[in-house]
Amino acid sequence: MPDTSPPLLELGPDETLHVLVPSRAMAGAVEALSPRVTAHRFDPADGLPTGEATRAQVLVPRGGAAPTQELLDALPDLRLVQLLSAGAEKFAGRLPDRVVLCNARGAHTPATAEWAVAATLAAQRGLPSFTRAQDAGRWAPATHHSLVGARVLVVGAGDIGRAIGRMLAGFDVELTWVARTARDGVHAMDELPGLLPHADVVVLIVPVTPQTTGMVDAGFLAAMKDGALLVNAARGVVVDTDALLAELHRGRLRAALDVTDPEPLPDGHPLFAAPGLLLTPHVAGDVPGTEARATAAVTEQLARVLAGRPLENVVRDY
Repeated sequence: MPDTSPPLLELGPDETLHVLVPSRAMAGAVEALSPRVTAHRFDPADGLPTGEATRAQVLVPRGGAAPTQELLDALPDLRLVQLLSAGAEKFAGRLPDRVVLCNARGAHTPATAEWAVAATLAAQRGLPSFTRAQDAGRWAPATHHSLVGARVLVVGAGDIGRAIGRMLAGFDVELTWVARTARDGVHAMDELPGLLPHADVVVLIVPVTPQTTGMVDAGFLAAMKDGALLVNAARGVVVDTDALLAELHRGRLRAALDVTDPEPLPDGHPLFAAPGLLLTPHVAGDVPGTEARATAAVTEQLARVLAGRPLENVVRDY
């Protein structure tokens, strides 16, 4: 059986913990933990680390692409990549066996869940169309959908999915969760085809895996009821863009997207002009306080390393 015990990043009693961080502010927070911690500000645009920075056991990337092989070769002591995001798809499976990958589970939960609820409510009540009418100087009364009492299917029952459910509870929705494996109050993914036709709103908050990439295809969308709303707070590649565009132009479905495929959208992309679409540029997690929570996730993880305790939020199942 595979070893599922939480991994450790073990240090010698007098060993310095070298950490590559993306900002001076984070460097200060990291070094405040202990005199045993040395932070090195690292930006891939500046080239490979040099000097003592090459001794780093921990890399905290800001985001973007996964570490290149040249970077990994330049960091022979690297043992941990600590992400600032919950999504880990750009790094999973791309690191040497000696390197543990951890995400910042929880750091973006409140903001992302809030966006999902805000986008759902705005789309249901037709706020984008009223805003466009305001910009055009038109008084355009219309009746749209309601969120109160709606049947909401949340695909993904992790930290953010559960937070979305808690926030939606005040709208008296009929809430159903779906996840990869069934558990108390959560349906298994293989039950999804039977659940989709009954949902007024389908919220996506799944990680990117081989199983979820392209999951929302033409068949998935065809199973949704007429007039239903698709809300994507996961990643753009979970949804087949062409299939969604076809349904939007038919007027059968509506959507609210914070993430797209491709991303960022090039100027003039058909999604910008798609009917029935509320679109934001991957900003769901961008609120005041998010960076502080992400920094706290890093410092808490490093405190565990210094204390010889197991790592948290280890990414395993990709």
